[in-house]
Amino acid sequence: MDKLKHHRQIIQEVLREYHQLNEKSGSKTESVLAFDEVHEQYLLLLMGWHFDERIKNVMIHIRLKDDKIWIEEDWTEDGVATDLLLKGIAPQEIVLAFHPPHVRQYTEFAIA
Repeated sequence: MDKLKHHRQIIQEVLREYHQLNEKSGSKTESVLAFDEVHEQYLLLLMGWHFDERIKNVMIHIRLKDDKIWIEEDWTEDGVATDLLLKGIAPQEIVLAFHPPHVRQYTEFAIA
């Protein structure tokens, strides 16, 4: 299996696991997955209502760019990067894009 296809499969698997956890949590917000394989964008959204206020949050946003997995947004407790590592993705293949570029050098992950 080529690297891109493998990364795509792992990302979708991890996001589905979080989606199932959110669905089982009994939360009033709806968990929504959005996979765009053409543009290599993968999202887990939380949507719903709190009284008269609309809730729409990006819980996880991952994209594939330059042969790496770019984590753009991550509001999970332990970090989605941890899940990717546990599924065999190497740290040098993951970019914590939510950190400014000058800070990434201090992580165990790729700079860009």
